[in-house]
Amino acid sequence: MRLRHIELFHAVLTTGSLTGAADLLNISQPAASKALQHAEHQLGFALFNRVRGRLQLTPEARLLRHRVEKIVQDLDDLQRLTANIGRSASHPLRVTCTPTLAQALVPDAITSLRKAFPGTTTELFTQHSAQMCQSLMLHETDLGLTLQEACHPGLRQEALCRGRVMVIAPPGWWPEHELSLPLPVAELAGQPMIGIAVQDALGRLLQGHLSQVEPPPRTSVWVQTYQLALALAAQGEGLALVDPFTASLEAARTVQKRPLKLQVEIVLYAVYRLDSPLNPVQRHFLDQVRQLAEQVLAPA
Repeated sequence: MRLRHIELFHAVLTTGSLTGAADLLNISQPAASKALQHAEHQLGFALFNRVRGRLQLTPEARLLRHRVEKIVQDLDDLQRLTANIGRSASHPLRVTCTPTLAQALVPDAITSLRKAFPGTTTELFTQHSAQMCQSLMLHETDLGLTLQEACHPGLRQEALCRGRVMVIAPPGWWPEHELSLPLPVAELAGQPMIGIAVQDALGRLLQGHLSQVEPPPRTSVWVQTYQLALALAAQGEGLALVDPFTASLEAARTVQKRPLKLQVEIVLYAVYRLDSPLNPVQRHFLDQVRQLAEQVLAPA
C-alpha cells in the first residue's frame, strides 16, 4: 500500500464513509473513490463492502487495521517531532510533571527561576510517567519530573532527592504523641484504606507488602491520583499511602500523617533526553526543585 492509500484507508475507518474520508483529506469524493479502487487493485482484494449504504471492513482489511493505525500514529508523531524541533529554540523551559509535583514543587520553582531569568518563557504540562516519556522523546517538552523510574533508552534520569512513604488518616485517627512515630505496616491490618490504582513500580511494591498483612486492609475505594486519596482521607474515608509531597500540600493540613515504617524510598527524578544537554535555565530550574524538595522532606 502506498502512503496515500494508507491515509485513505484510515480516513474511511475514522469517518465511516468515503464521502467523510474525502472531506477529511480535503479531496473530492470521485478522487477518493478512484484512490480506493486503485488501492484494492494493487492489493488484489477488496478493503470494504457496502452494506446498507455504509462501508464495512472485509476480513482481509481487518488484518491490516492494527498495522495501518500504528503507521498513521507514527506519521503523526513524526509531524509533531519535526514541528517541535523547529520551535524548541524559542521555548527554553518546557516542563512536564506528575499532578502532585505540579502542586507541591513546580509553581514555587518557576517563581524562583523567573527572578533569576525574568525573560524566560515557560510551558508547563501535567502527565503521568508513560505519557511524559513520549512527550520528551517527541521534543514537546525538555524536562520531566516524576516519582518513578523512566526506564527509556533515549532518556537520562537524575535523582534529585529521596523521601519516605507517608500514611495519611482522617483527623483524630491517632493520638498526638504517636504522630512523630513511624507506622509499622502490620498496623494497617483490617483498617479501612483508600487504594491507589496507578500501576507503577512503587504501587506494585506497596500492594505486595499490603497483601502480606493479616487480616488485609479493607479497601472499598480506588483512585487514580494521590490528591484524590488525600481528599477522601480528609472526608473520613480511611487511610491512604501517599508520597511525601502530597502529604506536604496545604490540603494535607486537615489530615494526620505519619511515615510508613518500611524500607521503601520515594525518589524524585528529573528526566531529560540523552541527546540534549541541559542549558543554564534548565539546570537552574532543577536546582530550585531540588532545594524546595529538600525543604519539604526536612524533619519538622
